[in-house]
Amino acid sequence: MNDRPLTRAQALAQVIEQFREAGLHDPGRDARVLLRWASGLDAAALTARLDATMDEAEQDRFIAASWKRVSHQPIAQIIGAREFWGRSFEVTPDVLDPRPETEILIAAALEGGPSRRVLDLGVGSGCILLTLLAEWPNATGVGVDVSPEALAVATRNAERLGVADRAELRRGDWLEGLTGEFDLIVSNPPYISEAEMRDIDISVRRFEPHLALTPGGDGLDAYRRIAQGAGARLAAGGRVLLEVGAGQAGDVEAIFEAAGFAPVGRYRDFDGRERCVSLRFNHG
Repeated sequence: MNDRPLTRAQALAQVIEQFREAGLHDPGRDARVLLRWASGLDAAALTARLDATMDEAEQDRFIAASWKRVSHQPIAQIIGAREFWGRSFEVTPDVLDPRPETEILIAAALEGGPSRRVLDLGVGSGCILLTLLAEWPNATGVGVDVSPEALAVATRNAERLGVADRAELRRGDWLEGLTGEFDLIVSNPPYISEAEMRDIDISVRRFEPHLALTPGGDGLDAYRRIAQGAGARLAAGGRVLLEVGAGQAGDVEAIFEAAGFAPVGRYRDFDGRERCVSLRFNHG
């Protein structure tokens, strides 16, 4: 991009071509999102002011952001936020970028009616737990993560969403050390197999935390760990809701059935893939 002042339309056209040459999947969308962020304008205002000349600060922000995107850094990390279930969540390289597919788990949870106490295993940015607390004003929750950096992001998100007083965020290894019972246990654990990691999108492989993406091996170890202890922490009549990878629903259900759970439903994402499984525990 030239150093001379450009109109937003000129800058947008140049960056779209730059993104196209870099092989980005949707260069037009990516460029528009970054320009909205750099300009501080919403979509309608930006469209109305495309012919206006950019000031130096705006142009510098847009140029710097475009070069980051050319290197395949996720847009949410560049602008520092991602919208999830109608709310804005801070995103850093220390947490997974919240994805629309994970909203399937939110829909499944809300479908079952309000829970009083929620446990989120592998809380990350907090997008699952904090969304549910925002939707259920009488609920409290616990979010567990092994990463202190992820917990710091979740803490800031809890504060900005106004649910920090109802969310306990703690460092831990899945269910170890937890006490009490929960009406709902949710998790989007690492589930990409070691073999699949070689083929995932470069923006994910290069920039998102591997600890939150894959446990190695067949990708199912986190489910095995959760299944071992979830029954003891689940209140009578409570549910476990888990995001799963493509083709994993049956394997995950089998792991939990061996631990005394009964599958009660599967939920498909926007591409028709089974994305979430629901289970109940047989308390005997």
